[in-house]
Amino acid sequence: MTGPEIKGFVETSLCDWDGCISSVVFLPRCNFRCPFCQNGELILDWNELATVDLDTVAGYLTSHSEWIDGVVITGGEPTIWDDLARLAGRFKELGMGVKLDTNGSRPEAVRELIRLGLVDYLAMDIKAPLDERYHEAAGVKVPLEKIRESIEIISGFGDAYEFRTTLVPGLVGEEEIRLIGEAVEGAKRLVLQRFVPENSLDNRFRRAVPFQDSFVTHLLEIAGSHVETCFYRGKIGVGLS
Repeated sequence: MTGPEIKGFVETSLCDWDGCISSVVFLPRCNFRCPFCQNGELILDWNELATVDLDTVAGYLTSHSEWIDGVVITGGEPTIWDDLARLAGRFKELGMGVKLDTNGSRPEAVRELIRLGLVDYLAMDIKAPLDERYHEAAGVKVPLEKIRESIEIISGFGDAYEFRTTLVPGLVGEEEIRLIGEAVEGAKRLVLQRFVPENSLDNRFRRAVPFQDSFVTHLLEIAGSHVETCFYRGKIGVGLS
């Protein structure tokens, strides 16, 4: 798959790259169909979305380079696009840092970006334990060996990475968090993310109720026993390290 076309652009974000002021570009299409996904338009109706001209994005970054630290490339799933390195390279030429959000299904693409020096921070979603539950959480049959390979690659990327798990009721609980923690044992950072039911790809999850703070704190304790730093990206802001 060539491309990529940019189908969304957030000029300024304070929450997509911790500690950085970033711009965010959204790439369409994904090889997963996570039922709790919040970006359904980018996956199912991406052809109906207006394309954002790359030169427009580059112009904004150039004119605001004194305070924009970097660009977050997200989606969809960015690594399905063959020309991802070209896009990341354009941002690097502008003096921008580059953060990649990925589902980890294409470790070869992640490895290539690292080899070329085109990525400064990596964020990989861990949907579920690395067994049959992963297929349910991803909505498709997932090549789990690819997920394991990506975990290994990203774990070796210095300090500039995080693994992320969304706390989806019915998909992730105590046992699942323990097994996810074991899958990334010793990692620098594991982030548990608040589940937002509105706009979920599968209507069933739009009726799900996010976990109570006390249970989130309990899950943080479980996850935190396996990694160097674990925190919650959501309302309560509990952190363990």
